[in-house]
Amino acid sequence: MALDLTLAVPLFLVCAAVIAVGGVAMTAVADCLADRTGFGEALVGGILLGISTSFSGTVTSITAAVEGHASLAVSNGIGGIAVQTVFLAVGDILYRRANLEHAAASATALVQLGLLLLLLGLPLMAATMPAVAVAGLHPVSPVLLAVYLAGVRLTRSVQQQPMWFPQRTAELRVDQPEADPFPSLSTAALALRYAGLAAILGLAGWGIAQTGMDIVRATGLSQSFVGAAFTATSTSLPELVITLAAVRRGALQLAVSGIVGGNTFDVLFLVLSDAGYRPGSIYHAVGMPELFLIAWAIVMSAVLMLGLLHREKRGWAAIGWESVTLIAVYLLGLLVQVWAI
Repeated sequence: MALDLTLAVPLFLVCAAVIAVGGVAMTAVADCLADRTGFGEALVGGILLGISTSFSGTVTSITAAVEGHASLAVSNGIGGIAVQTVFLAVGDILYRRANLEHAAASATALVQLGLLLLLLGLPLMAATMPAVAVAGLHPVSPVLLAVYLAGVRLTRSVQQQPMWFPQRTAELRVDQPEADPFPSLSTAALALRYAGLAAILGLAGWGIAQTGMDIVRATGLSQSFVGAAFTATSTSLPELVITLAAVRRGALQLAVSGIVGGNTFDVLFLVLSDAGYRPGSIYHAVGMPELFLIAWAIVMSAVLMLGLLHREKRGWAAIGWESVTLIAVYLLGLLVQVWAI
């Protein structure tokens, strides 16, 4: 049943608030699990945190795809990558000691960014290939999944045995175990708490999808714009909250890898959306606005990678040039979306 704006907007905001509150609770739990398991902030942030904070966005895209809203499904996932990347610029502003990308540099984060760029290139290839589908899936979809799994294995290998290290400076923050904030909880109980929070985020994501489509119907806005500007931002609130909380805790690698890992997993929204979209290949059910979003995400990811490689120490007011560029590119992308409505 479709809701009018007087109900859809408040429910949308309630779901967004639930996502934000749930995201706060996940930061300390993820940091503690990283120390207890010995996997480290970069790996836990890039895989566990990245996947679990993406649950709400996953549910949003799948729900939209099953209901036949291909544009919303794709723009929600890819638009989330753009907004989550700019969250690191917000974290850079918050972290006053130095440029965040300088202090959080790691081989693992660079591998994850390389994987992200590879994954973003594959949907562009799919959109220019013949519109074929096997068992309801375009051939690129299983390739995306296989590349992601291989990338996770590579990330783990680099984390265990890195072949190069960032130059150590006074500003570089190295991942070190901290005092356990949950001494009364076993690791199993802590994992269960984490799983419960992830389930709550997934339910809130379903609510975001439903109310988001009601807003589309009531306002006449395009699915692409609503997906990129509204649902993607709302379902990305856990990443914003966790990024800022991690920066304040000094867990800088957790902050960066959580964003990059979440972005990498978000590309898999396209695989799930392709499976849920029954009329055919979802890559050929979208148009130029969605392809622009993919290019937008590639440009922002490349800027972030260059910032991690260059490692400017302070920049303007301790904000790196890459953060200024990310904000500018993000705002420009939003303007293009508004112009295209």
